[in-house]
Amino acid sequence: MSRLQLHTRHDPLEGLNADGTIATGARRSGIPDAFRPVLEAAIEHLARVEGAHSLYVYGSVATGTAQVGVSDVDLVTIGLDAAIARRLGNELTAAFPGLCRGVEVGPAEWRDYEGPGDEAYGNRVFLRHYCVHLAGLDVGSALPSFPADKAAARGFNGDIDLRASQWRKELSASDPGLLGRRIARKTLFAVAGLVSIHDAVWTTDRVAAARRWSVLRPGLTAALPTLVAWGDGWPAKSSRSEIQRVLDGVVADVIDDFRDCIGLWASNH
Repeated sequence: MSRLQLHTRHDPLEGLNADGTIATGARRSGIPDAFRPVLEAAIEHLARVEGAHSLYVYGSVATGTAQVGVSDVDLVTIGLDAAIARRLGNELTAAFPGLCRGVEVGPAEWRDYEGPGDEAYGNRVFLRHYCVHLAGLDVGSALPSFPADKAAARGFNGDIDLRASQWRKELSASDPGLLGRRIARKTLFAVAGLVSIHDAVWTTDRVAAARRWSVLRPGLTAALPTLVAWGDGWPAKSSRSEIQRVLDGVVADVIDDFRDCIGLWASNH
């Protein structure tokens, strides 16, 4: 089996609506029953925390494609203190051994979704189409459906150059396996954006995008399977020297392609 085929299931409903807006399979009714207890525990925990905050689930649990013992449970909170979010993730991971690889609780602020910038726009697109509301104020329900266009692709991954700069700074001190996984996943998400715009489709499928971009950019055919393998590994089987080669090679090439085809975030981010 090709290394480009070794991946977890992707949302089969992701794509385009008839009007050109983004379609996904994220919906509350599709959440697998096996994962509902961990979500209920998260809701109960947050009900005891003072303040205005919201809770959403995204990823494979939200789209109904999660697999017990294999998938992560990905949550995002709005308005919750970052330390509380981190502690909640640790507590839920410990409370549900064997259910998932881990529970990640990402903290966001209300201001992260406001304003005209690329980052805020991407956050709104993600909240509207990829997140399922669980508790608190449902900000996403008031948002319109967003078109699958360059603005959405740029909002999602136009920070790829900024992330690459940060990865270079972290290289000497970070765990290479975990850093390699982060690099791979983000870079392949950017590749999915490139494929989406080039082919006039919409996808965040990292593996399918790598396969397609290998056809469109033959010079990256040898490098992209490495990113796929790193992205699916936990942690990635990567060394610092290998990461450096990837940063100088395929990551730099993807950044150039993204800049030329879609555009990067404005310098004020």
